[in-house]
Amino acid sequence: MVFAHDTEVALASAAALVNTAHGDDQLAAADGLADFVREWQWSGAVTGDDAELAAVRRLRPELEAWWRCDRDELVDRVNDVLRRTHALPQLIRHDGWDYHLHATPPDAPLADRMAVEAAMAMVDVIRADEIARLQVCAADDCDDVLVDLTKNRSRRFCSTGCSNRTNVAAFRARRRQT
Repeated sequence: MVFAHDTEVALASAAALVNTAHGDDQLAAADGLADFVREWQWSGAVTGDDAELAAVRRLRPELEAWWRCDRDELVDRVNDVLRRTHALPQLIRHDGWDYHLHATPPDAPLADRMAVEAAMAMVDVIRADEIARLQVCAADDCDDVLVDLTKNRSRRFCSTGCSNRTNVAAFRARRRQT
């Protein structure tokens, strides 16, 4: 394990949230957000209204930028989120999870909770100097982001679909040359 379990989940959730905007927008409607919240087991208040959906949709490009900036810029962006949301880290235990960090109250807006969870995870990434683990999919036709949590830092693709498509294309190109 590279990071604490809650950090890994928060990083994966942030990447998944960013990727909902690529291709068919998975958060085009409130039911898509409800599915995302359920899949990633977000605790706390969820209103399910259009304002909440709009706030979460606005968060996606902000988080995506985190994958594309250098360490110092990432520090500035993370600190901005923590200041803006008045984050106050606390150890919490709930829903079968042992103690882990929460930095917002459960009734804070969902988009704020998502931003702070991602920011707190990025704090661990920055402190461990592991920014290289934040990547963009290596497939030419994919802009999804990913978090490489492999021991040997070998993950290049967001999914097996992108990996397979790229490898098959490379194989076919080699066959054409011979």
